Amino acid sequence: MSPCGPGRFFCTAGRGLEPFLAREVRARLGATEVDCVSGKVFFSAAAGPGELRKLRSGERLFLLLKKHSPLTVSGNKGKMLHEIKSLVIEEPKYWLDIISVWRNLHGHEGKKGDVTRENPLALKRKSEEETNTASKRQKTEQEREVMSEECQVEPGEKCVVPERIGDQESRTESNTSSEDPSKDSRENHTANEQLSFRVSCRCSGAIAKILTSQEIGRAVGIALMKQCGWRADLRDPDLEIFVHLNDIHSVVGIPLFRFPLANREYIKTAGLRSTVAWAMASLAEIHTGAFVLDPMCGLGTILLEAAKEWPEACYWGADISDSQLEGADVNIRTAGLMNKIELLKASAKALPLPSESFDAVISDIPFGKKFKIRNDAQFLPDILQEMERVIRVGGTIVLLLSQDLRKCMDNLTTCAGSDSPEAIADGTSETATAKAPSVDGNPSAVADGVGESFCSSRQMRFGSLVPDGVYGVSLGKTEAFIYKYRKISTARNR
Repeated sequence: MSPCGPGRFFCTAGRGLEPFLAREVRARLGATEVDCVSGKVFFSAAAGPGELRKLRSGERLFLLLKKHSPLTVSGNKGKMLHEIKSLVIEEPKYWLDIISVWRNLHGHEGKKGDVTRENPLALKRKSEEETNTASKRQKTEQEREVMSEECQVEPGEKCVVPERIGDQESRTESNTSSEDPSKDSRENHTANEQLSFRVSCRCSGAIAKILTSQEIGRAVGIALMKQCGWRADLRDPDLEIFVHLNDIHSVVGIPLFRFPLANREYIKTAGLRSTVAWAMASLAEIHTGAFVLDPMCGLGTILLEAAKEWPEACYWGADISDSQLEGADVNIRTAGLMNKIELLKASAKALPLPSESFDAVISDIPFGKKFKIRNDAQFLPDILQEMERVIRVGGTIVLLLSQDLRKCMDNLTTCAGSDSPEAIADGTSETATAKAPSVDGNPSAVADGVGESFCSSRQMRFGSLVPDGVYGVSLGKTEAFIYKYRKISTARNR
């Protein structure tokens, strides 16, 4: 990897959000070589940390070091560990280039919160004499430490803290290192940085049946200490090395930011996952001067994400719950959006709003998990009818539905000559003829890989609305579906 030119990155994403993230990195960063796999999007972009931090549909962002095919699984643990160590053992120039790219991304600005740790470029430099003395004194202690931390775990995957290395093994490793002059020479190229580091290891699939995350983390950590002379630090490292091994690929990366991108500093009390809320808003085709409504706004997460991304629109939120409206008001004030978002107490079945007064309606229909609604499926037709009334012709409705509510929605759908629309859970498209907005709010063609289905012949019992996309997404343990509709004519009075 060269310190000049576009960097190679990958970003983790919730299941079902990979197509949204792929579209976003192309539109926002001008990314190339975009590759989607389950839970990750790989891409190249000439972007700085400020631009990278603006990504809204991703979870955690990494500088990509290695991406290989999955390791060959065998019963020989030693051989497999040797192959794993080869992922990180490189010529000295490789790590010098990596550190250079890492520094360039940090920009030498020392801004708190912009990097893996606060002011990470204060690399604890010492004089050569001090370094040699400290290295001898700390060598055994460093190699006892194992570089790992508990990380965000995807379903079916495991991330654990590796075991410590025994005293005898530590002494053996230390002696081997000091007896090999060529190895000392290699260390001197990078050891003068005196970086502290840890390794986060995530292991799943076939390889997890042979090797534990502890064994992998320990092997990778020792290899890096011996080659680079870095110091292990579990609590507050300068650098974190992320290793993910599964049946799809073997990936090594460095997280660019200390906290996940999905952690929004402007949301005081979290409701719906911010990445899902942003994805829903991105489907609503919000434009300058648009009026946008969330009739069941809860804590206002959807409105906050939309107003932050498309600030030239006007936003309204309604809810029947006083406590939810109070929480939403706190969030809005924290985000400094008091002049962008209006709140009112009202039932989604009887909104005190004029007909055809909004350009977009976006809402997370309660699942009955956190807030139980009796017979919520029976209320869905009334809620949808009210949404249909207040939306303008040409406007969009974007809804987040649970499995049960999805079945109810499909029962409300009448298709001319076809079955009810099927949810697209894997991000692939039935037909890719629909339109969706770019991140700046201007309509543009849907990027490759974005799962959308559109069938103009499909008509609902709510005759003015036509389906314009179905997306399967994950909310942790709960599976959900984003439904998009477009209003094509004035609603009939019923």
